[in-house]
Amino acid sequence: MRIIWIKIFFLLFFLAISVRLFYWQVIRAPFLQAQAEDQHFTDAKVSALRGNIYFTDYAILASSNPSYSLFANPKILSDKQKVDFSYRLAKILSEDGNVDDLAKGFIASLSKDLYWVSLRKNIVFEKKKQIEDLNVAGIGFDQTNTRFYPEGSSSAHLLGFVGMDGKGENKGYFGLEGYYDGELKGTSGLIRHEKDAMGLPILIGNFETTEARNGKDLVLNIDRSVQYIVEQSLKSGIEKYGAKAASAVVMDPKTGAILALASYPSYDPQKYFNFPKEFYKNSVVADQYEPGSTFKVLVMASAINEDLLKPDTKCDICSGSVSLGGFDIRTWDNKYYPDSTMKDVIVHSDNTGMVFTAKKLGLDKFYSYVSNFGFGSSTNVDLQDESSPDIRPKKSWKEIDLATASFGQGIAVTPIQMVSAVSVIANGGFLMEPHVVKTIKDNSNFYEIKPKIIRQVLKKSTTNTIKEMMVAAVDEGEAKFFKVKGFKVAGKTGTAQIPVAGHYDSAHTIASFVGFAPADDPKFVVLVRYDEPKASIYGAETAAPTFFDIAKELFSYYKIAPSE
Repeated sequence: MRIIWIKIFFLLFFLAISVRLFYWQVIRAPFLQAQAEDQHFTDAKVSALRGNIYFTDYAILASSNPSYSLFANPKILSDKQKVDFSYRLAKILSEDGNVDDLAKGFIASLSKDLYWVSLRKNIVFEKKKQIEDLNVAGIGFDQTNTRFYPEGSSSAHLLGFVGMDGKGENKGYFGLEGYYDGELKGTSGLIRHEKDAMGLPILIGNFETTEARNGKDLVLNIDRSVQYIVEQSLKSGIEKYGAKAASAVVMDPKTGAILALASYPSYDPQKYFNFPKEFYKNSVVADQYEPGSTFKVLVMASAINEDLLKPDTKCDICSGSVSLGGFDIRTWDNKYYPDSTMKDVIVHSDNTGMVFTAKKLGLDKFYSYVSNFGFGSSTNVDLQDESSPDIRPKKSWKEIDLATASFGQGIAVTPIQMVSAVSVIANGGFLMEPHVVKTIKDNSNFYEIKPKIIRQVLKKSTTNTIKEMMVAAVDEGEAKFFKVKGFKVAGKTGTAQIPVAGHYDSAHTIASFVGFAPADDPKFVVLVRYDEPKASIYGAETAAPTFFDIAKELFSYYKIAPSE
């Protein structure tokens, strides 16, 4: 009997050993293998070079420069050497003159009981050379890359910037850097080699490398000369008119290509962290505002497209203010023109005439055209921070809402939506998808972003009619004094009161002007917008002069001859 129990004991013992071996060698094998590799191997990431961003003429807007990360082995430095090196290093790297605090930080890092510590990242080549000249044992450098913007704050809102994500990795934010981050950043490589118990490389050990794949380059539609013209005109205007902010965009109406885009206040993408976060937003694609009278040409075009009105149709309610739902709708200057034609309504920017137009169009057709012009949905422009204000559900609209929306109040748009919608008139009736990037390329591939028609919104005959009405608005309207002589320009001013605490404040406005030229064969559409200008609240006296300043320079740049 005793022998049987001994056999059972040994059987259970060997069974337990077998189960335990199975657990370690099979179930836990991947985990143990990974631990063993961590103990025997060390990995070093090889950073990929971020792709360049070019103007359309291949001048560089964004590039990557080599930078260096400094590390040290504290074990081979004496306490005296650590202190001496820390202060000498702080003198080289200090940017604000606060050497003591920086040196204390280095001393704290070098005092750790480690074989490797990181001391500083993103050191430029000149500083690296100065540190190497200190001839201190136990220090070394890893090469990385930092983003470089040779144009400084030029096109900052187009570009965005490169910062750090939660894992300490480079990541693009806002603008092109954010939208195309996946294409620009590339794929990191890896160097793996065996190490000994002290963590030092084994020279005859296994050594594996995976090459980094650099990011793709972007070539933009942005013309460097046009961008400069827009930025200088806008900067001059914001100072002259005392505006809180300003923005402008230039588009090729036939292709949707963005030729220039600027916003103020701006920032330096190289040192974005020194600027308020609200400066990062690209107001051309992210700001929502009420467009005011610039919206009138779209509503009028819709009614003409439906054959409900003609340029010589007379308004029978334009002899005075119009009362709707307990509200009185007046003209902007309290001047009235009985029996005005629809052409007169656009020339005089007559709100009562637009109420007449909206009544003819009706809510269903008005709502449909608003959607067809692209409002209420994203334009899909290739910039990260685009927003798209919603259009209220049709069932919640009242008669007064339709009336005020006809002259651009009570409806929200973005500048990029507005310039895209007006491009429909300029190009013969087609809504184009706006795009900043022309081509994406790397060493082996070349991808061209071709113009994309979203839909046809207006008939060609309608666009010809509304063009002539917009030309008359420039020649005979409130901005006629700023027109460039000899050129046929189509345009419309806009002045929209800003809603504050549930009511409109007449002292605070969004002043804008949108137009295109030459009117018969448009080469560009330009939208200029000022937020709360102090010199004048009206678009005709602020945004219009800036528009014509830009147009005058573009006529010269594109060698467009006068036609009149």
